[in-house]
Amino acid sequence: MQVFSSRADRRRGLFVALLVVAVVGALSVVASQYAPILFDANALREWIAQFGVLAPFVFVLIQATQVVVAPIPGQVVALVAGYLFGPGLGTVYSLTGVLIGSAIAFSLAKRYGRSFVEDVLHEDVLTRFDGFVDRVGIAGLFVFVIIPGLPDDAICFLCGLTTWRLRTFLVVISIGRLPAYVLTVYAGGELASGQFLGALALIGIVVALSVIGYSKQDTIRELIQRVEPQLPFR
Repeated sequence: MQVFSSRADRRRGLFVALLVVAVVGALSVVASQYAPILFDANALREWIAQFGVLAPFVFVLIQATQVVVAPIPGQVVALVAGYLFGPGLGTVYSLTGVLIGSAIAFSLAKRYGRSFVEDVLHEDVLTRFDGFVDRVGIAGLFVFVIIPGLPDDAICFLCGLTTWRLRTFLVVISIGRLPAYVLTVYAGGELASGQFLGALALIGIVVALSVIGYSKQDTIRELIQRVEPQLPFR
């Protein structure tokens, strides 16, 4: 599969990747000097523990908010959750937040209808995926949300415009989104344990899949629509 359609796209992709690395490196240097606690996972977890139930509550709230408002990629929050709470609790908190946010997006669309969704979603996303969830069933939606980089948050709103039941929708979302979040949360736990190579490898896998998913949105959508009717479980 060709990820970039032209040499110019490859150059832009490389430039963005190098820019991200440079920004992260600069922030790491600044943080190590002025906020060294961020690099001591045990000390940071002890500090977080002082807030009791408020700490996981805040992370669940942030994760839920990013689904509805989408200012922060969900995997970034999941990475932080793994770093602070470990792989087990980090996964629980991240997935809980995602399900709450997905349920809110679905319910808002169900309650306020198409005009609300048109105001919330970007016109390009709405044009590409309007009616997509009407044409696919459970298997198609599952395949869609399991691939990182696709606009799965937008799909939560669009599903609210269909005859889908909230319970069925949440089951598909929870199973479909779990693999990418498990990898990212575990990577955060590896960072906290000082296993930087393992963490970077996991992050690299998620980023690579996200790049492919994002750049091949239309191809994946069309493939799902073509193949999904032939699957035994719809």
